[in-house]
Amino acid sequence: MASSAGLYLAIARGGFRRYSTYRAATAAGAFTNTVFGFVFASGFLALWHTRPHLGGYDSRQAVTYIWVSQALLASVATWGGGFQDDLQERFRSGDIAVDLYRPCDFLGWWLAGDLGRAGFQLLTRGAVPLTVGVLLGHARLPHSPLTWPLFLCSVLLAVVVSFGVRFLVSVSSFWLMDANGLRSLSVVVSMFLSGMLLPLALFPDGLRQAAQLLPWAAMIQAPCDVFLERGGGREPAELGLQLLWAVLLLAAGRAAQALATRKVVVQGG
Repeated sequence: MASSAGLYLAIARGGFRRYSTYRAATAAGAFTNTVFGFVFASGFLALWHTRPHLGGYDSRQAVTYIWVSQALLASVATWGGGFQDDLQERFRSGDIAVDLYRPCDFLGWWLAGDLGRAGFQLLTRGAVPLTVGVLLGHARLPHSPLTWPLFLCSVLLAVVVSFGVRFLVSVSSFWLMDANGLRSLSVVVSMFLSGMLLPLALFPDGLRQAAQLLPWAAMIQAPCDVFLERGGGREPAELGLQLLWAVLLLAAGRAAQALATRKVVVQGG
């Protein structure tokens, strides 16, 4: 048990170190997220000037929502990416057959690496725009110090939920050989239903309730609401729903993997 934990911890550290080598790309990404933070925050301020307390947010909460969501985009990989690029390339090359013979869990290997990637992105591309938003963009920090551990726990669950969705899309390559089409569709759905473009509270009744129960809401909307302390004591329920989706998606990914690997067909032979 201890050796297995050490293995996955080493994989996570490797993922962290790997992304830390892309310094220019990290700096460019942090700058881009910061610029878009100012752009979206300006738009939200104009909207909330005409519609105060829209969706139950005051103007400062709305601006903070933008900065927190920008801070989470790279970590949660709302746009997709991360391990997906490597995994889909291994499907194309046929190296996926080698991966299945590794003396460790296939899903666990990719999850550990993705957690390492997310940790690095949170400390760099997450911290920079959020800090700028607080100092220059009128964003506010949580009032209670207890909110911080709840927020970090929510971010961790958001990353796992995102991984679960991306893993299911990726393992579809066992049947499709190329999951790019499904991946593009998944990105569009994630952008719309995660709260990345607009808080889900702004959606019409019916669509809002449905969206808040779907797994994509656990990626951006849930951690943003925890940070904004909008739960009114319902934070455990928010985290519980995130945990439920994380468990269900990982279980679905493992089931899909087991079904596919009963008979592995490598592209090209």
